[in-house]
Amino acid sequence: MLKIKVLCASALLTAAPFVVAQEVSESGEFLDGIAAIVNEGIVLKSQYYRELDVIRRRAELQGIAMPPEEQLGDQVLERLIVNEIQMQRADRMGVVASIGDQRVNQAIAIIAQQNEIPFENFPAFIEREEGMSYREFRETIRRELILNDLKSYEVLRRIRVSEREIEQCIIDLETNVVVNSDWMLSHILLPLGENPSAAEIAEVEAQAEEIYGRLEDGADFRELAARYSKGPTALQGGSLGWLQGQQVPSLFTDILQDMQAGDVSEPFRTSTSIHLVKVDDLRSAVQRSEIEQAKIRHILITPNEVIDDATAQQRLNDARDKIVAGEADFAEQAKLLSDDPGSGNLGGDLGWTETSDFAPEFRSVADAADVGFVTEPFRSQFGWHILEVMDRRTYDNTEELKERNCIVRIRNSKQDEETILWLQRMRDEAFVDKRI
Repeated sequence: MLKIKVLCASALLTAAPFVVAQEVSESGEFLDGIAAIVNEGIVLKSQYYRELDVIRRRAELQGIAMPPEEQLGDQVLERLIVNEIQMQRADRMGVVASIGDQRVNQAIAIIAQQNEIPFENFPAFIEREEGMSYREFRETIRRELILNDLKSYEVLRRIRVSEREIEQCIIDLETNVVVNSDWMLSHILLPLGENPSAAEIAEVEAQAEEIYGRLEDGADFRELAARYSKGPTALQGGSLGWLQGQQVPSLFTDILQDMQAGDVSEPFRTSTSIHLVKVDDLRSAVQRSEIEQAKIRHILITPNEVIDDATAQQRLNDARDKIVAGEADFAEQAKLLSDDPGSGNLGGDLGWTETSDFAPEFRSVADAADVGFVTEPFRSQFGWHILEVMDRRTYDNTEELKERNCIVRIRNSKQDEETILWLQRMRDEAFVDKRI
């Protein structure tokens, strides 16, 4: 199976022949049908049977026992219905139109690289090894990119992370053993819904305790996740894959403190859900981080209707000659000439930064320049530059990395619950008529 790390776990990676009986005409030709009407759209029976077959095949390869046929069919149809609702919303918002062929090609190139297959050989590999046409595979990737972008716009960008949460997270990182390991986790998520009653909460809590009891008696976590979890990886046995310690959702931090490989947590509750987590594996990790930085200043002249390329280049040549001869100061020339609104008034100073943050042409010159040397004029996408590398250093950015990782961890810890509530709201508002 392909290692589709950059896409949602729901991507259809195979398309073997349907194993469910299908409708045929008197001549024996397959007649597609409607599995569900969803607002102004439909889910086809062919989509439903294909998804069922994909999930069964994946489960067989991974050794995961699936729920009973009726329950599995309902789960699969619900997933297709919710996906159709999302696609309709994405179309209305212009997200569908924004995912062009170039974006799809970039995603497929990453997948091919992860699988160590040359890009030019990938279409043949898909058709030979995965049992689906390359065209079908491209459309599957396009759909997943659309759904990812929609979720990012509708859910992720609305998740707020407070300074207090970041401060507490950093304290946890510095005192919690979780951060010193990488974790392979599986997860069962049981949502409570919005504004649940005491009876509804008690019902979900009872279900969580029943699941935990079965796990203590030796039941397969993956099987129970596939049957009961409402998380996005439920039909993959609840697997979250490998997570670095700083990537572990903050709501798991306290739970994982005393857990070892193979352990399963007791049910624990957040404001909107009840969770169970299994540690499939763990390993030690190194946490300190160092990066190479340069302190750079530059002068930018951007060609326009008045100043052409040759004039811009000549002005920088004249400025450089004055600076090198000691007749002018770099900072004063930058304040006088530079078109960079961010650094011009600062004497061209860009501060300490990684050169990878710059445009490729700028980075190439900066990496090659000696400290204290004013470069010859060169062209980038922004115009003509001269630059001086004032100093270089190896910088310990562990603290900044902690803050960035904390923001990611807090967002991740809120993401699943917020996504489920968002999907539930859209599902409740949609017109759905199931036909199978």
